[in-house]
Amino acid sequence: MSTLYYSLKQRLTCQLLLYNKQFIDNKNHFSFYYKIMDRIEILRTFITVASEKSFSKAAERLDKSPQLVSKYVSALEDDVGVRLLNRTTRRIHLTEAGLYYLERARLLLDDFDEMQNAVGDYQANPRGRLRISAPVSFATGHMGKLISDFTARYPDVTIDIQLNDRKVNIVDEGFDIAIRIGHLSDSSMVARKLAPIRLVACASPAYLQEHGYPTAISELSEHRLLGYSYMEQTDSLWRANVSQIESNNGDLLIKCAIEGRGIAVQPTFIAGEAIASGKLEVILTAYEPEPLGLYAVYAHRTLMSNKIRSFIDFMVDSFGDNPYWDQYTLLSSG
Repeated sequence: MSTLYYSLKQRLTCQLLLYNKQFIDNKNHFSFYYKIMDRIEILRTFITVASEKSFSKAAERLDKSPQLVSKYVSALEDDVGVRLLNRTTRRIHLTEAGLYYLERARLLLDDFDEMQNAVGDYQANPRGRLRISAPVSFATGHMGKLISDFTARYPDVTIDIQLNDRKVNIVDEGFDIAIRIGHLSDSSMVARKLAPIRLVACASPAYLQEHGYPTAISELSEHRLLGYSYMEQTDSLWRANVSQIESNNGDLLIKCAIEGRGIAVQPTFIAGEAIASGKLEVILTAYEPEPLGLYAVYAHRTLMSNKIRSFIDFMVDSFGDNPYWDQYTLLSSG
C-alpha cells in the first residue's frame, strides 16, 4: 500500500503540474484528468465512510446513494487487493490495513487539495468544507458571530463545527482545526495562539455582603466555592479548597454565582458580561491564576490549505492579545 500511495501521489503531482484548463483542448487530456478525479472521489468516499462508520450516513453527507458509496469502497478494495472495512449488520470497522490506508489517504488528499488551490491562482478565495472542533462554552458564547462574519467574507467555504469539551483526535476524527484552551503539552500537532484566557474569582454582591470579602486564598475555607472540574489547569492554591458545588460547565457555575451560591473561578470569556453588568464582583485579584491560552491546533506544519490558514488568521484578527471579552471586565480591588 505504501507503493500504491506514492505511485498515486506521483501521478497526481504530475497531473497538477501539467494540467491547466486553458491548455486542455483534446480528449486525451480530458480522459486523464477525469480518471484522476474519479480516484480522488473514491478516496474521499472511503474517508467519509471511515469517519461516519456507516455507509448510509456517509451517503447522506456526500449526497450520494448508499449503493454508489458501497460500490466505490468495494472498487477501492479490489484495486488495492485487500479488505479495508469489516462490515456487520449494525456498523463497520476498519481493518488494520484500512487504518493504515486511511491515514495515508488523508495525507494524500490534503496534498491534492492544497496543490489544486495553488494551480493557476494561489491567492484564490478559500473554498471547501472546514471541520472544526471547539469547547462548548467558548463556541456558544464567542464563535457564532465570528463564523457568520467569516462565511460572509468567504462564501465558498462551508463550516462544520462540532462542540465538545473532550480533546478530539484531529486526524482520526477528520477535523481540520481544533480550538483548545489550556497549557498545551508537546505533541505532533501544530498550535497557534489566538488569545490569552484570564481566570478570575468572582461572586455576587449579595453573597459578599453576607459572607464578607476574602482577602487571601487561605480565607476561602470559610466560604462556599463553586468548583470547576478541570481546575487542575490552574494554580494549585485554588485546588486545595473543597467545593460545595462542582461542575464541568462554567456557564452553570456562573449562573450559580449570580444566584449567590458562592465564589467561582472562571474565564473572563464566560464571566465578563456578568461582571460588567454588576451581577458579579471580581475578588482576590492579587491571586489571579496564570492566564491560559486559546489555541488553534491543526495537523500539518506544511501545505496548509487556504481555508485553514484564512480561518486561523480571521480568529487572530478577531481576538488578539486583548480580546474583547476582557474589555467587559470591571475589576474590583478585592
